[in-house]
Amino acid sequence: MPIYRAPLRDTRYLLEEVLAIDRFANLPGFENASPKIVEAVLSEGAKFCEEVVFPLNQTGDREGCTRHADATVATPAGFKAAYDAFVAGGWSTLGAPAAFGGQELPQVVSAAFKEYLVSANMAFSMYPGLTAGTIEALLAKGSSEQQATWLPKLISGEWSGTMNLTEPHAGTDLGMIRTRAEPKGDGSYAITGSKIFISAGEHDLTENIVHLVLGKIAGAPDSVKGISLFLVPKFLLNPDGSIGERNAVSCGAIEEKMGIHGNATCAMNYDGATGWLVGEENKGLAAMFVMMNAARLGVGLQGLGVGEIAYQNAVAYAKERRQGRALTGPADPGEKADTLFVHPDVRRLLMECKAELEGARALCLWGALEVDLAHRAATEEHRVIADDMISLLTPVIKAHVTDIGYAVATKAQQIWGGHGYIRENGMEQFVRDARIAMIYEGANGVQAMDLVGRKLARKGGQTIRAFFDLIGEAIAAGKVDESTADVAERLERALGELQAATLWLMNNALGNPENGGAAAYSYLRLMGIVAIGWMWLRMAKASAAVLASESDDRAFHEAKLGTARFYAERILPEAGAERRKLEAGAEAVMRLPAEAF
Repeated sequence: MPIYRAPLRDTRYLLEEVLAIDRFANLPGFENASPKIVEAVLSEGAKFCEEVVFPLNQTGDREGCTRHADATVATPAGFKAAYDAFVAGGWSTLGAPAAFGGQELPQVVSAAFKEYLVSANMAFSMYPGLTAGTIEALLAKGSSEQQATWLPKLISGEWSGTMNLTEPHAGTDLGMIRTRAEPKGDGSYAITGSKIFISAGEHDLTENIVHLVLGKIAGAPDSVKGISLFLVPKFLLNPDGSIGERNAVSCGAIEEKMGIHGNATCAMNYDGATGWLVGEENKGLAAMFVMMNAARLGVGLQGLGVGEIAYQNAVAYAKERRQGRALTGPADPGEKADTLFVHPDVRRLLMECKAELEGARALCLWGALEVDLAHRAATEEHRVIADDMISLLTPVIKAHVTDIGYAVATKAQQIWGGHGYIRENGMEQFVRDARIAMIYEGANGVQAMDLVGRKLARKGGQTIRAFFDLIGEAIAAGKVDESTADVAERLERALGELQAATLWLMNNALGNPENGGAAAYSYLRLMGIVAIGWMWLRMAKASAAVLASESDDRAFHEAKLGTARFYAERILPEAGAERRKLEAGAEAVMRLPAEAF
């Protein structure tokens, strides 16, 4: 049976010693995030995830969701009780605005809890996860009446939310959607169409489900410029706000999919369902992007969370499983074989997992902090800087961290050998669950195109230059300290590769867009390698400072320095390979005709 323990020590280290969130105690929301309160919240959150949600992970995967003849859907046994406990514990309210019933803690604290929830049970975590995106969209684009009507119960968790974009013929190319909205003359619209791949589209956890649906109003341009966003509830409301009659929206089928079986991924039918416009006509894509950007950061946490539980189980197995002898002679002469931990190639896999995951956790929490600062920083200048940074790094966090999560899951399965392929041990489920995070909320190749095609040009290149400056400042500070100098120097070389690759794109992609398209994924990976290297330099600096004092937690910080050096020596050099690949241009990629494949 798999195991899971929330990485509380690592989270607190990042929040307190690396990101130092107490610096922002004067900002709204942060005044409630003292170290004692954060420790209490995360400790209780960890306990809830480990004891209530995690035991349902394997059973939920095996049972899956069931669609009944009346188009209702039942979640796996235990999910409803666990969700009720989730709501009763106030876990849905952590980062939500106090004006609508939230606790208004910083997003960086909420993000830490969300990682634990994903590790414990990714499929379960998606029910409140989609609701969080609905809340973000309504906060940004909803009318005051819509916010007052829908947000309190979405935030409390009594109701849940979804996002409905994809149609059978239209995935990434949303301009092709066919869902139609006909004005009904009373301010509402009749929504007709079909959507697929709708996570948590129908279930029995909440009394109402609030769908945010992309569609086109009659007469609107038949392109992305004609897309509007509509709020379409499962149940309409009575004048007093209570649950009323069933709306004309239903689950046509549950998708049979590779993983996340405990989440009801539905094909949804809208048959003249009543809905209301969110934001302005024909500007629904901008409204939905608010939700999608929040979701993309959440999906990055999914990659981290699934990778973490897979890694923990690989470590446990490597400590217990005895196979062969150490290359230098028996490590345990009294036993017939040594543990897997003595073998360098097993160590390589484990160190790669450890270095990537701990770096990814730092990057995800840094990103969540930037979201906080974009809304709460004391000056407009600082809010703009934070918004620029998180806008630039969102595709990297989504794509690079989910790539890491899947890679870690497969490496962890590899360490288990044949036993990792056996269902009861849980490793194959982690691989299956991790795979979707690379696909939905904008496939990772699309994220790469977003980075190269849109984000690099942001503000005339000012944002990417500011990112380079941040890393350059960290390098300069790291080089003067003997304990971090080597990490800083190796990161400097990797940053140089990224800067050179950026210049190459500027000189070669504008005249030939296919150069940009062919280079995009390598560029995103290169930026991800450097961004996590930056996080490791920050961690190395923080741990070196602790080790220079009379700390009684030396083993933890020595491990941080050792892992930082591993990342610098074994992973940062990959930056050069990615640069060389992208500088090869598009010719070899595009050379062959379709018939040659």
